[in-house]
Amino acid sequence: MSHVSPAFRFATASGQNGQAQQAVQWLLKRNCSVTPAQLAWLYVSLCAVSLGIAGFFWWQGATLVLPFACLELMLVGTAFAVYARHAADGERIVLDGVRLVVELESAGRLERAEFNRQWVRVEPRHGDGSLIEVSGQGRSVSVGRHVRPELRPALAREIRHALHGC
Repeated sequence: MSHVSPAFRFATASGQNGQAQQAVQWLLKRNCSVTPAQLAWLYVSLCAVSLGIAGFFWWQGATLVLPFACLELMLVGTAFAVYARHAADGERIVLDGVRLVVELESAGRLERAEFNRQWVRVEPRHGDGSLIEVSGQGRSVSVGRHVRPELRPALAREIRHALHGC
């Protein structure tokens, strides 16, 4: 059973409250209004309209319209590809028993760090609004990229509370 605990603003807790340990998960993702698949359909329709108009003008004798339309579509396609590559970026933090697992996904590359719950420190990296540093056992990972800077201290407090209070 999975539910949002009233004690957690950003997390989802799983397991029954009567159990000794609850698994708590923070899933921090980009706020993307367009998925990569929707973006691909948008690009295909943009290409069809733009090339149709450019083809009409090429047929009418304006031969330079088509090469410029192709150049424009290549540049827009490159920008869309860069956007789509990072659309699924996110951070997953899971506290399950004695382990805290942090997974960072950026441009399809997954980075994973595992910490012992008792030895983890959670604190801002530099000051107010900075990324949150999760460290322990000689390793550290920065999280909170997809959370507004003014909400990061609340997220850090919530993670600390889960580490020491659950």
